[in-house]
Amino acid sequence: MHGGQGLLFLLLLLLAVCLGAQGRNQEERLLADLMRSYNPHLRPAERDTDVVNVSLKLTLTNLISLNEREEALTTNVWIEMQWCDYRLRWDPQDYEGLWVLRVPSTMVWRPDVVLENKSQTYSTNEISLQLSQEDGQTIEWIFIDPEAFTENGEWAIRHRPAKTLLDAAAPAEEAGHQKVVFYLLIQRKPLFYVINVIAPCVLISSVAILIYFLPAKAGGQKCTVAINVLLAQTVFLFLVAKKVPETSQAVPLISKYLTFLLVVTILIVVNAVVVLNVSLRSPHTHSMARGVRKVFLRLLPQLLRMHVRPLAPGAVPDAWPRLQNGSSLGWSVSGGEEAALCLPRSELLFLQQQRNGLVRAALERLERGPEPGQSQDLCGSLKQAAPAIRACVEACNFVARARRQQRHFDSGNEEWFLVGRVLDRVCFLAMLSLFVCGTAGIFLMAHYHRVPALPFPEDPRPYLPSPD
Repeated sequence: MHGGQGLLFLLLLLLAVCLGAQGRNQEERLLADLMRSYNPHLRPAERDTDVVNVSLKLTLTNLISLNEREEALTTNVWIEMQWCDYRLRWDPQDYEGLWVLRVPSTMVWRPDVVLENKSQTYSTNEISLQLSQEDGQTIEWIFIDPEAFTENGEWAIRHRPAKTLLDAAAPAEEAGHQKVVFYLLIQRKPLFYVINVIAPCVLISSVAILIYFLPAKAGGQKCTVAINVLLAQTVFLFLVAKKVPETSQAVPLISKYLTFLLVVTILIVVNAVVVLNVSLRSPHTHSMARGVRKVFLRLLPQLLRMHVRPLAPGAVPDAWPRLQNGSSLGWSVSGGEEAALCLPRSELLFLQQQRNGLVRAALERLERGPEPGQSQDLCGSLKQAAPAIRACVEACNFVARARRQQRHFDSGNEEWFLVGRVLDRVCFLAMLSLFVCGTAGIFLMAHYHRVPALPFPEDPRPYLPSPD
C-alpha cells in the first residue's frame, strides 16, 4: 500500500518537471527562432521607404537640484519608448499560447535617441518621433507619478509641457530636424532668501538711514556707521555673486537690490560729509549769500516744519567785518589802545590804578561841591583827570565793540549750523524716499516676475491631463 502511493507521487513529480521543462523550452525555442536571423543594428523597416514611429514618454521622479552658477538641472527621470519591430512577430499557437517574451535590451534594435537638454534622433526619413498616447489622448506633458515623486524644497514645478518640433531650416536627413522637447518651468520658493538675505539687507540698510538722527556736527560718527553698513552689504553681495551664473544676458533681482543698497549707502556717506562741511563753517572762512539765508533759514524750515529759533535783526549783518592788520581779535583799534595792549600786565595794572585814583578824587570833589579857595585846584584836578576819563570811555566803547563783534561771530556760526541742520533734514527725506521707493519697486518687480499662467503665451492649451 505504501509502496504504491510512493510510486504514484514519483510519477506526478516527474510529470510536473516535464511540463515545466516543456514551458521553458517553448520560451527558449521562441527566442532562438526570433534571433536566428535578427540583426540588432538594422532599422526594423520592411522597405527602405518605411518610417519607424517611436513614441516617447518622460516620467519625472525627482527634481534633485539646480546649479545656478553652472546652469545645470539635475533630475531623475524614466524614459519610456515604444515602437513596432516586425521581425519580432510570432504566432502564439505555434508556441503553446505564449504571448509575452522578455529579452535583454541589448539583443534588439533600439532607437538612437540621445537625452541631453532635449530628445532628438538622426533622420525623419527613417524614424518619426511622437508623443505617447493613452486612452486616445496624446501625453503632451511630463508625467509625474505622485507615489514616486519627491518634491524639492527650493524649487516648485509650475509647468511641464512637451512638444514635438520640426526645424524647417534643417534638412530632413540631419539630426536637428525633428526633436521632442520636454519643458520644466520652475519657480524658486522665496522663504529661504527672504529670511537669510533680503530681511538682513533691509534691516542693515535701515540702520544707515537712522544716522540722520545724529546731530549735524557728528559727521565722523555718521561716516563710521555708514561705512560699517557698506561693508556688511558688500559681504552679502559677494555671497550672492558666488551662486549666480557669470552671464551678462540677465541680472538676478537679488543682485540688483544689493547694488541699489550699496548706491544708497554711498550717497548717505557723501551727504554726511557735505553736511559736516557746512556745519563747521564760520564767518572768517565763508560769507553766507542772501539767497542761501533766505532758502535755508526761512523757506525750507517752514516747509519741513522745523523749529528754528529766529535770529535777532541786528545779528544778521549784510557784510561781516574782516580781520584787520595788527589785530588778532577781528576789530580795529586805535594806535594808543593797540600800544596799551602790547604792554606787560604789571604796567597795565599800574596805569589802571593811577587812572582810577585820579577819576575817584575828581568825582569826590564834585560831590562835596566847590570849597572856597579850591576852585582853581578843582579845575586843575579835572584837567588832569580828563585824559583818564576819556580813556575810560574809549575802553568802554572798545569792550562794547568787542562784545558786539563776538555776538556777530557766534550768530554767524549758529547760522551755518542751522543751514547744516536743514540740509541734513532734506538729505534724510531724500534718502528715505529713495530707499522706500527703490525697495518697493524691486519687490514689485519680483512680484510680477513670475511664471506665466500658461506655459506658452501664444498657445491657450494648458498641456496638462484633463480633469476627467
